Amino acid sequence: MSDLEKNPPEAAPAEGSAPIDAPFSPEEAEAALAANQQDLAALTAELETLKAQNAELADQYLRAQADVQNVRRRAEDEVAKARKFGVESFAESLLPVVDSLEAGLAIDNASQEQLREGSQVTLSQLKQALERNKVLAIDPAAGTKFDPHQHQAISVVPAEQDPNTVVAVLQKGYLIADRVLRPALVTVTAAG
Repeated sequence: MSDLEKNPPEAAPAEGSAPIDAPFSPEEAEAALAANQQDLAALTAELETLKAQNAELADQYLRAQADVQNVRRRAEDEVAKARKFGVESFAESLLPVVDSLEAGLAIDNASQEQLREGSQVTLSQLKQALERNKVLAIDPAAGTKFDPHQHQAISVVPAEQDPNTVVAVLQKGYLIADRVLRPALVTVTAAG
């Protein structure tokens, strides 16, 4: 084996750089130490800035979470209040009807005409209370086209009118804010 194979030549240092095991002069060592200290000071300052930003962001995150919880809680409270007061308003509008019924029942010797008149007034009060709360009657006129969303066909009869036409209303239906509470029970004409 040759000397080159036993001891390969060391890699030549890159151009412009000092050899690895070349000794530093004291001035070079001091300059390198000063540069390292400056780098350390800059990195330490940057670390402190990042820590402060991190703490601020963590605080903002916790505040945002608390705000979301507060908004959710307030919304749930508002929904609960709306339900409570919605029912309260409806019940309040029915109180005059109850008063009228109680007053009518308190009369011992009422004539049939007085009972009928009192019932009509009470029914009128009840209809007004329902209308104030957006409860509207579904009472299709004879000859109206059958609407499966608002009508329920109870019977079908042969007739000279167009098929699926309302002939008679057996029981009114009711809507609340465009939603069917109960469909109107109707008799309709048979299809061809």
